[in-house]
Amino acid sequence: MQLYTINTGNFKLDGGAMFGVVPKSIWNKLNPADENNMCNWAMRCLLIQHESRLILIDNGIGDKQDSKFFSHYFLNGTDTLEKSLASHGFHSSDITDVVLTHLHFDHCGGSVKKDGDKLITAFPNATYWSDSRHWEWATHPNDREKASFLKENIMPIEESGQLKFTDQHAADLPNEIKIRHAFGHTEAMMLPEVEYKGKKLVFMADLIPAAAHIPVPYVMAYDMFPMKTLTEKKSFLEEACDKEMILFFEHDPINECCTLQRTEKGIRVKDTFRLDEI
Repeated sequence: MQLYTINTGNFKLDGGAMFGVVPKSIWNKLNPADENNMCNWAMRCLLIQHESRLILIDNGIGDKQDSKFFSHYFLNGTDTLEKSLASHGFHSSDITDVVLTHLHFDHCGGSVKKDGDKLITAFPNATYWSDSRHWEWATHPNDREKASFLKENIMPIEESGQLKFTDQHAADLPNEIKIRHAFGHTEAMMLPEVEYKGKKLVFMADLIPAAAHIPVPYVMAYDMFPMKTLTEKKSFLEEACDKEMILFFEHDPINECCTLQRTEKGIRVKDTFRLDEI
């Protein structure tokens, strides 16, 4: 098995929304905001090469929305999904599986692309994996969250016939990949756990978006159920520390991975490193 970091570009989100109740005087030291109170974040995905399979976890924001939509998120950087795949010698047609941790637009927007006036799946030879509970949640969204669930990112996947649910077909994924779940950010978000070089690496999605979010109270205002997130984070951090797990961050603008340690202030970062340094 080989793992690759797939960078799809950066975007900006409101710093207050990303850090919830934490005061700006604290979080601004961790990820300094611009004049509009916006902080820069990565959209970092993970590619797993396992025997004859190429498994992509999440795929960024995509490029099919209009300029008004993108103007809200200040896309920046030179990375794209296609360029990052190509840098490792791969093409979208090589991908055999796409695991979508959840269906917010910055995680699944690259799933679908425009072909003239049509919307088609961007990975023609892949099985797309979601969770049936989350799919139901995303396709019948509540008023607070529906702006994050864009039909054009979601429905073409179902219409393509390429969709499967991990909670119904988990045995179809390699044994080295286990699916954990979290329910605070959104319903049944998936956190893939990968056995790699004798370690457990967990793709953190939006449970812990960045190393700056490791302190337990640092919970995003985007979370549907913040108290649930707090409980889930606390439990996960204890387990990850005990088992010396590696955390892989989707949104950290600097750090790809970290390990944890216990300190007088609670569980904190021990070491940070790139994926290719494992």
